[in-house]
Amino acid sequence: MARTTIDDAAGLAAADVIHKRFTALPDSATIGDVRKWFAASSHRRVAFLAEDGHYVGSLTPADLAGDLDAGSRASEVARRGATIAPDAPASAAHELALSSDTRRVPVVDRHGRLVGVVGVTDDLAAFCGSA
Repeated sequence: MARTTIDDAAGLAAADVIHKRFTALPDSATIGDVRKWFAASSHRRVAFLAEDGHYVGSLTPADLAGDLDAGSRASEVARRGATIAPDAPASAAHELALSSDTRRVPVVDRHGRLVGVVGVTDDLAAFCGSA
């Protein structure tokens, strides 16, 4: 998949550089479920929780460290964190993504639906998964 470079994103919206192929875990997921999800791939930086498609919060592997009960609901420790609207400038999405260690920001529409993720590549030169 071709990626949109940061330099080529001038004038584009977050929706234009969105990564639509992502997984949102259900709001009912446990700490153990999310730990397993992270363990399945070393490329996973952040887990998004959603209820009926609506964004609930995010978790990183660091959020799950320590003596947390694996049976507890992950939503109890998830953080709402920053989100961005689909019509926001791609440059704003880029800045917001870089403000986090995950280099990812959830894209949430005005109804609270999680519609995608804006991510920045490891080399900081492009958006992940954009066409």
